[in-house]
Amino acid sequence: MTSASTAQSPSADPATTVEVTGEPSPTPDPAAPRADGGGAAAVIRRRFATVDARADRFSWLATAVVVAIAAILRFVDLSRIKGKIFDETYYAKDGYGLISRGVEWNYKDNVPSYVVHPPLGKWLIGLGEWAFGYQDADSKVSVPGHLITTSPEFGWRFSAAVIGTLSVLLLVRIGRRMFRSTVLGCAAGLLLALDGFHLVLSRTALLDIFLLFFVLAAFGALVLDRDARRRRWARALDDGLDPSQPGRAGRPPTGWRTWPWWRLAAGVLIGCACAVKWSAVYFVPVFALLVILWEVGVRRSAGVRRPWRDTALDELPWLVLAGVLMVLTYLASWSGWLLTDDGYYRSASSTAYPTGSLSDAPVIGPLINLFEYHRAAYGFHAQLDDAHKYQSWPWQWLLLGRPVAFHYSGDGVCGAPSCASEILLLGTPLLWWSFLPALVALVWLGVARRDWRAGAILLSVAAGILPWFVLALDGRTMFSFYAAPVLPFLVLAVVYVLGALIAPAGGDVGEMAALTPGDPGYERRLVGSVAAGAYVLLVGLCFAYFYPIFVGKVIPYSDWLARMWLDGRWI
Repeated sequence: MTSASTAQSPSADPATTVEVTGEPSPTPDPAAPRADGGGAAAVIRRRFATVDARADRFSWLATAVVVAIAAILRFVDLSRIKGKIFDETYYAKDGYGLISRGVEWNYKDNVPSYVVHPPLGKWLIGLGEWAFGYQDADSKVSVPGHLITTSPEFGWRFSAAVIGTLSVLLLVRIGRRMFRSTVLGCAAGLLLALDGFHLVLSRTALLDIFLLFFVLAAFGALVLDRDARRRRWARALDDGLDPSQPGRAGRPPTGWRTWPWWRLAAGVLIGCACAVKWSAVYFVPVFALLVILWEVGVRRSAGVRRPWRDTALDELPWLVLAGVLMVLTYLASWSGWLLTDDGYYRSASSTAYPTGSLSDAPVIGPLINLFEYHRAAYGFHAQLDDAHKYQSWPWQWLLLGRPVAFHYSGDGVCGAPSCASEILLLGTPLLWWSFLPALVALVWLGVARRDWRAGAILLSVAAGILPWFVLALDGRTMFSFYAAPVLPFLVLAVVYVLGALIAPAGGDVGEMAALTPGDPGYERRLVGSVAAGAYVLLVGLCFAYFYPIFVGKVIPYSDWLARMWLDGRWI
């Protein structure tokens, strides 16, 4: 993936070799500066080329259309189902406790709540309750919103809908930057917007949509960091840098303006992801590996003699700093617990919770207690093996082997003797059943093209799925929504394959040069475009068919049963 060599098709022109970054190099421009004249050669210019996303108004207009579709689907009738469904019974209450007391609080018994997930996702849920009001009959709590008072369900589901919509925006822009194609970027966002799994998580007050968002945002920041570092090298080469020189003389100029700000932002964002659910930590080593491989690749392309050594010297300190920011961000999410005395495990002097290893020492005491709290929570997760009706195994997730029913009711009027209303956490079947073939194709295309994008997508999918296979060996209770942070990368895998269908034979995925009848590759482009468009259309139709069981619409029981394609596995 980061080899210095170039790959060349037997039929390709020597000037169009493909470097390990997967970016085809064009025929050198006679007007471009020559490498031996102090400027970057045209072939290196192409390898270091990035997308200027700010100047393309059409791309932002297309992005706005896709995001508007996502927002409409996620906000319309958001409070249709009344009351707390599935795990909203925990997270909606925890969110209100955080915004009212700074810690998760059991208002029914007036004691701190023992929780086993970090607080950031619940803080975000609580923001919606603060803005639009909150009610809980069991706890006898009813408070108006600070902005406007709406139904309480809208309040605790609002933040999830916002974050779900923003994740579609992120995927459009990340896809456009990776594939250098507005069409493919918008296709990625549209497929995510039309996925039932993503829609259900965006309309319920659970933590997983927030986890998905922050993991995707961290990945997007790393892609921006990759582009920024390549532009830095390109400018230095244009200014006459000789990368074969030892030491600082062979490296681009330094200064605070050239610091890897996006990499540091990624550290903050992955810290936010860990502050939603600990499972985000599985992405940390993979993201760090991607940074190292990309930095080695850019140095090899530039002609650095010892790219691995220079990468270690130049970039590892920045990775360490990003790690420090990740930890500090995670600790900051516990600020309500740290700065008050009300939280569970917070004080050793209380008789309400374990006191054996807790401390009331200033400064260090809260950190010791927080560590003990984490150790207890980890013990809970490690021993979680109780049978559950909707539990599933990692090898079932992409096959939709056991979706989770968030809500079901036989009440309501539907014009038939028997009715049904369900919210089923089910991915749009046609899209999800495309994931495994797309991953297989991605392995083939990635190896054949030595494409950094294929490697980044595959490694990210592995980070989010493979650890659960290991944990499954211990019989851990698992659910399909554990796969949520992988979903955007699976969609990128599908879009990569669609881009390969559209691209000219041997050309770069995302290459959209205008072709006319008679041009080489015109027929391939035409057939590939029709196939890709038909696929997206069929996904949309499949989504529309299942839409009633994504949002809890009351339909005849016979219509509901017809949508249970895998019979008992979906019921």
